[in-house]
This record gives sequence, structure tokens and C-alpha cells, in this order.
Amino acid sequence: MTDVLTMGEMMLRLKPDGRERVIQADTYAANYGGAEANVATSLALLGDSAAFFSKLPRNPLGDAALGTLRRYGVDVSRVLRGGDRLGIYFFEKGASVRATSVVYDRANSAFAGLTAAECDWPTLLAGVRYFYFSGITAALSEPIRAALLAGCRYCAAHGIAVICDTNYRGKMWSPALAQREMAKLMPYVTVCIANDEDFEATLGIEAFDGDMQNGIAQREQFETAMRAVQAQYPNIKAVASVLRDIHSVEDSRWCALLVTGGKAYASPIYDMQVYEGVAGGDAFAAGLLHGMLNGLAPQQQIDYAIAASVLKLTIPGDLNLVTDPEVRRVMTAGNSVDR
Repeated sequence: MTDVLTMGEMMLRLKPDGRERVIQADTYAANYGGAEANVATSLALLGDSAAFFSKLPRNPLGDAALGTLRRYGVDVSRVLRGGDRLGIYFFEKGASVRATSVVYDRANSAFAGLTAAECDWPTLLAGVRYFYFSGITAALSEPIRAALLAGCRYCAAHGIAVICDTNYRGKMWSPALAQREMAKLMPYVTVCIANDEDFEATLGIEAFDGDMQNGIAQREQFETAMRAVQAQYPNIKAVASVLRDIHSVEDSRWCALLVTGGKAYASPIYDMQVYEGVAGGDAFAAGLLHGMLNGLAPQQQIDYAIAASVLKLTIPGDLNLVTDPEVRRVMTAGNSVDR
């Protein structure tokens, strides 16, 4: 039995030294990551059985990406090999008023060329309890969206829960295209995660006015939007969201909401000194899934998820290299200030 299968692209991440910009960099730190790979790694480190489905080239970069996942206990037996290249993204760490930014070099990657015919869902999903994907994967290509739709339909027919982090990326597709295509997938989703602009950009439901300095004050609007998601898609049993007040790259406040069973649950608020603001949403998704897999009550689920997320903000790279006891310690003795 496999607790979770995630599907997505794993990429090479290149980061200039310190807070240098790409335009001035002559050396880069290299590691590997990607939304669904990050989630699978987090789950494996938290003690769950996690498998990753993707397509990687048969070259040393593909080997290194696979080796990263194996190192942390992710099942990579479903990963296909082939294609010409591994996608790359350049990560530029911000400072003060200069935001962190990303430059993609992922066109024509091995995973972007994946076709629906390559996805043998009965084999891929054999013994799987939860199937996880994000809006980043859905944005990559029409064939991948067709594959996701087939996978979601298989899950619906075989009692497998589907988790979707809507995870909108404006550099990858437009709100109009995202809304049109995500509307085909959402009827099969069991748990939906949507943060900040995700609600409106991917689901056409307004929750957030775009003021990143005052996200937490908009809790009522977020809760209303989360209930609207469930009203539009009654198959969705739970909706979760991270709320943030971002004062600068380094200084922010984080909390989260979960709406399930007709009730809303709010996490504590964390005052954060952020080391690297990347993949906090993936860590949140993994924490939420871990709580669901392990029978935590809804309040504990959202408390665990945000604790996992804020821990990621203290760690460089894409991967949330923390254990279950470390997350639980933050839950009970972290720097939370109120609810």
C-alpha cells in the first residue's frame, strides 16, 4: 500500500551566491526540486509512504534528480525515463523590498513532453490511497492535462482521494485558461488547497484583494471563498489556505485556515524571520496530507500543516528537510502569538 502518489515535474534549481542577481552571477548552487517532488519528499521524511510519478531524461541530471528522491525515501519506481532535457529554474533570492524571483528554462523538458498514452493509471495508482497534483503541472501542456483528467477519473472510479494544490503561476498560463482547464479537473478533487491569488486566478472565486501586507486581516473573505469552492464543487470535502502578511522578504506573519465538515479551523499565527521563501506551500500541503493520513482531528491537521510550512521557511533549497517530531515541537512550543 502506498499512502500518496504525486505527479509533476522535477527540475534543476540554480541559485546565485548569496543575494546576487542572475545578471551578475558567475557561480550557482545546484540542487533539485519541484512542487510534487517536494511534497513526496516531505511525506517520506515525515514517515509516510510516498511515490513520485514523472519523466526524467536518461542523462546524469536525470540520475541526480532521481538520486535526490531516493536519498530521502521516496519511491521512484514509477518514474519514466526519456526525453531530451531536464527543466531548469533560476532562483534569485530577494532582500528587503526586492522580491524573490524565478526565471524558468523548462520548455521542451522530458516531463513537458509527457503524453496521456504514457500514463498507465491502473498500474500507477495500484495500492495508492491519495493522488496529489498541483496547478503547476496542469499548466504545462494540453497532453498533461488530458493525462491528469484520466488519472482523476480513475481515482473517482476506484475510491482514491484526489488532492489538488491549485498553485497558480502567471508565468505559465493566464487566469482565463487556468479557470477553463481547472474546471474540468475540480469535479474529481477531494481536498483543495488554494492560497492568495489562486482562488480567483484558477477557480474564478474572489478571496483576496492582492494586498500581501494584509492577508491575515482578510480571513473572513478567505473563509467565504473556501465555502464557495465547496458549494461549486460538492465533491470537495476540505479546503485549506495559507494566509500571510508579508512586510518584506525576511519579515512576515503566517497562519492557515481549513474548512471541512461545515466548520472552519484557524491555526496559530507565526511571526517569521524568513531565510528562504520558497516551497512553503508544498510543505504546507505535505503537512496537511500527513495529518489526514494519520487520523489527526481537523484542528490538529491545520496546526500541523502550518508548523511544517513555517519550518520550511528556515531551510534553503526546495525540500523541507524536517521530521515529524520537529514539526510537533513547533506545534506545541513554536513562536505562535495568537489565533
